[in-house]
Amino acid sequence: MSLNIVVLAKQVPDTRNVGKDAMKADGTINRAALPAIFNPEDLNALEQALQLKDAHPGSKITLVTMGLPRSAEMVRESLYRGGDDGVVLTDRPLGGADTLATSYSLAQTIRHLDKVDIIVGGRQAIDGDTAQVGPQIAEKLGLPQVTYAESVKVADGIATIKRRIENGFETVTCPLPLVVTVNGSADACRPRNAKLIQKYKYAVTPSEKAQLSEERQRLVEARPYLNIREWGVADIEADPEQIGMKGSPTKVKTVVNVVFQAKESKTIEGGDEAQLEGLVQELIADHIIG
Repeated sequence: MSLNIVVLAKQVPDTRNVGKDAMKADGTINRAALPAIFNPEDLNALEQALQLKDAHPGSKITLVTMGLPRSAEMVRESLYRGGDDGVVLTDRPLGGADTLATSYSLAQTIRHLDKVDIIVGGRQAIDGDTAQVGPQIAEKLGLPQVTYAESVKVADGIATIKRRIENGFETVTCPLPLVVTVNGSADACRPRNAKLIQKYKYAVTPSEKAQLSEERQRLVEARPYLNIREWGVADIEADPEQIGMKGSPTKVKTVVNVVFQAKESKTIEGGDEAQLEGLVQELIADHIIG
């Protein structure tokens, strides 16, 4: 059986290059000022989708991403590895969304796609570390969900998923359609394919197309597969009260830069329980633990 697979992916700031301009005054991330990368665990999710496509000829992978217009690069990265299509959800009213507003916007996007068999995404994004968006999308779409996945296989309309738990692994089964979030310890994503890079290197969204030369625009128009869908709030029929800052009950009050410095060390010899208890109390009082 062929599958209609949606991969959820996010373009995130490269945390190896976070500087003083990383945050705006309102507590949101200044994405325009930071180098952007494909969220690492979303690449693991993309690989699971590609493996399902390999196992089920005729399957289709649609990558969905929400962010600035430059997020179209995420779709191209998917196409270079074997994806088939993509949607960039971008609109000013969507900006500043927390996980609740983000999951609502993405769920609305998925509702406007063809019938979906399986939705896969990374466990969490490195710019938030909440692991909430995938499960929230499942709840909003009324779908079952499996988290912490290491591998996903499908047969006869049933997904068999190996997932990591605290002391090892467990294998669960679940009927389609469903939402799966994938761990970073799952298979790493395959590299770009040279032939696919040549095929899709000129793939663009409508806003990107408008900036091309007339010759390049004619090339894109002549090859429909080079047109990446770019949707806004109106396209997904979103409730303005549930998107962006308006739909985000989570607010960042302050942002503090934490710099770790080496300080004095203490040594406890001979297993002195009184000293050990005193050290623990000191660590708790300094809010280092507890």
